[in-house]
Amino acid sequence: QVQLAESGGGLVQAGGSLKPSCAVSGRTFSYLTMGWFRQAPGKEREFVASIRWTSGVTEYADSVKGRFTISRDLAKNTVYLQMSSLKPEDTAIYYCAAGPYSPRVTLTSSYDSWGQGTQVTVSS
Repeated sequence: QVQLAESGGGLVQAGGSLKPSCAVSGRTFSYLTMGWFRQAPGKEREFVASIRWTSGVTEYADSVKGRFTISRDLAKNTVYLQMSSLKPEDTAIYYCAAGPYSPRVTLTSSYDSWGQGTQVTVSS
């Protein structure tokens, strides 16, 4: 497993931006898939975005396409989630996740390591 440490959440007004980050340490990354998920109160954890560590191929949930961008910095072993045009419905705890290669990147079961989460609150 890898160790994940998120930071960069916070409180922002609707229409604003945030860029949480996830520092990755532990095993080699050559086959990792990295993902961001979120969980709002009373709701299930849902997929937000993913990126293949080596190729950089990305996928997004329909609800965030065009507003969020996932990226990684290979030198810093860090994954980012640039969030723009934020809406109140984006309010949730955002979790970073890592797992071995899997074609089903939207499933929580494809990931075996999780961060502690970072709170994102968007006010209207």
